[in-house]
Amino acid sequence: MIKLHYMPPSGNSYKVRILLSLLDVPHEKILVDNATREHKSAKFLALNPRGEVPVLEVDGVYLWDSAASLVYLARGFGGETWLPSDPLQMAQVMQWVSLAGNEIQFGLQYARRGMLHDRWTAGTLEQGQAISRVALNTLEGRLKNNDWLALGRTTIADIACFPYVETAPQANIALEEYPAIVKWIARCKALPGWAKR
Repeated sequence: MIKLHYMPPSGNSYKVRILLSLLDVPHEKILVDNATREHKSAKFLALNPRGEVPVLEVDGVYLWDSAASLVYLARGFGGETWLPSDPLQMAQVMQWVSLAGNEIQFGLQYARRGMLHDRWTAGTLEQGQAISRVALNTLEGRLKNNDWLALGRTTIADIACFPYVETAPQANIALEEYPAIVKWIARCKALPGWAKR
């Protein structure tokens, strides 16, 4: 049985919930209590030494990164659709997963966290917004002429980038200036089985 240790507000948890839902993978959800900072407890740190969610538990193995969890689920349950085995196609998907773990995380995610929780992990709001705009401009450029980020179809590239792009307004970044991104967000949410927040 697959178990997902998660927090509802976490965009990284949401990524994994989206793919579990789209692939209709049976799993158990284990809520991690953010209010008591359960993710920093000794018990949780035994699952994930980083003290972060999500953790995907598979047969006694703990995957403590959202990208790793997406890769496992895509290859384990999604055939060639969500993450193809062809090296060039896989690389085209993974470059967007890398964007999610870099500019999107250090820009959109950290600016959102700062605004919502007054916890500034890396830099100021202005610095986070500057990094965010690199990510958003990159996405907007791609999505002006493409419905999806990679390979002309939905892949884990879209899922990896989605949660913190959707919540950009919580980082004080209006999405109205990114019309292609706004349309992409709507396309993602319209997919059958797309998990709600």
